[in-house]
Amino acid sequence: MKTVRDVINKRPRHSAGDLKIKMPHKTPTALSVTNVLKRCDPTLPALCDGGEELDPAGEKLLFLQDRRRVQKVGWRQLFVLDSMMCELERVQSAQQLLTQPCPPQSEGEARGHWKALKVESRTTAEHTDELVDTLQKDIIDKRHKVKQLLQQLQAKKQQREDLQASVKEAQKALQTRDGQLTRLKAELEAELGQVDVWQHSREALQSYVAAVQEVAHVSLLSFNQSQVSLELRPHPPANTNLAFNELEPLKLSIIWSQDDHFTLQIDPASLAKQLQEDVSGRRGELSAALVEVMENYVGQADLLAEIQSLRSSFAIDWCPAQRVLVYLKSASILCHLEVQEGYPNDGAVRLRDVQRDGQPLNTDALQPRNPDGSLTDWLVFLCTNPLI
Repeated sequence: MKTVRDVINKRPRHSAGDLKIKMPHKTPTALSVTNVLKRCDPTLPALCDGGEELDPAGEKLLFLQDRRRVQKVGWRQLFVLDSMMCELERVQSAQQLLTQPCPPQSEGEARGHWKALKVESRTTAEHTDELVDTLQKDIIDKRHKVKQLLQQLQAKKQQREDLQASVKEAQKALQTRDGQLTRLKAELEAELGQVDVWQHSREALQSYVAAVQEVAHVSLLSFNQSQVSLELRPHPPANTNLAFNELEPLKLSIIWSQDDHFTLQIDPASLAKQLQEDVSGRRGELSAALVEVMENYVGQADLLAEIQSLRSSFAIDWCPAQRVLVYLKSASILCHLEVQEGYPNDGAVRLRDVQRDGQPLNTDALQPRNPDGSLTDWLVFLCTNPLI
């Protein structure tokens, strides 16, 4: 048995396009349709009106607007039909349908409810658009931050690679330094062993030096890698009458050079400097040079003692190379006395010249009573002679 709903569902339905296509002219049927549409909605008859020729875009827009209006009418009709079907389903018989009063249908209330829903939908759409805009801005900001973070990450990666390269170089350098340190430790152990040998040699040499100093009257004043300072106190000769203790010790320095040579320098403040020039030679000649200096110093002990005593009374200067004693009598008078080898035992003293303001004077008349007198006699004679 068919119900009313099944009969209604089998009725043909028409779309807005069908209405517009099937009513190109104002026929009686079209007029009746227009009247029906006016009863439903005063704006619907415009769907059946013909218009001017439009371009494809305009036709498409008009078509979409018409379809929207038709859909609104269709939804309203479906709402009415659904309400009718619900009422028919509650009716048990046709007699009940005829006797039951019709429920009040407030079109204004339904329309107001529909408008309220429409406003709510529009508000929701606007709120949704605002949320979408906000989310888009947040997405753009987050994307910018992500780009910055990626750039920072790339910079950190590059920095990490640079640090890894630096660490590798430092490790290589550390390994190299470890190897050098190991080699230096081995060299240090070898040098320490050599130092022990040198220490034993030094102790032996110190004992030897102490014995030599005691026997040869030699004192070690100071030493370093390139210089040794000594003080010699030689024994007096057996045939000398000089109180040898009054003679000052002989101070000298031995300076070593890189070519295995030495230079024997006598202390400039020592009186012996006036009797002996500096001596140089090879290392093997050092002993002979020391013996020669000591013999010369001992051999001229009397001369040194006499010069040492005269220096406190006269302005004199001794030139050992020429064996000449220079006597400055005054600011303009200069006398030169020549001391022969072997003085005072064998040699004599002779007056070489006398100069006044750089000009030599006649010295024929300048002879002391004793021509073979000592240096002291000559200096006293020259100092007291009125001729000069």
